[in-house]
Amino acid sequence: MSNPSSRPGLPGPIQSALDALSTDEATLARRYVRVTGEHNGNIAFEFSVGWPDMSVELALPEALFKEFCSKNNVEFLTEAVGHKLGDQHDEH
Repeated sequence: MSNPSSRPGLPGPIQSALDALSTDEATLARRYVRVTGEHNGNIAFEFSVGWPDMSVELALPEALFKEFCSKNNVEFLTEAVGHKLGDQHDEH
């Protein structure tokens, strides 16, 4: 019986790597924000989905930042988590 997530034509090692990346919905539903700074009324922050160590850097005006966080139901990461992830930004 074939794997339902298998992709025809992919070499075995690539298919194995893709299978290892399969993630449950609960993990992908988690959203993380770590504030990294504030400048001229804009909040700089890192946003990640599923894994706090893989993020994008964004900046929004404070009102839009609060709306963004609310709509995404984010979990705020602490300074301790930031240090553990290897980033030395100041927390606000």
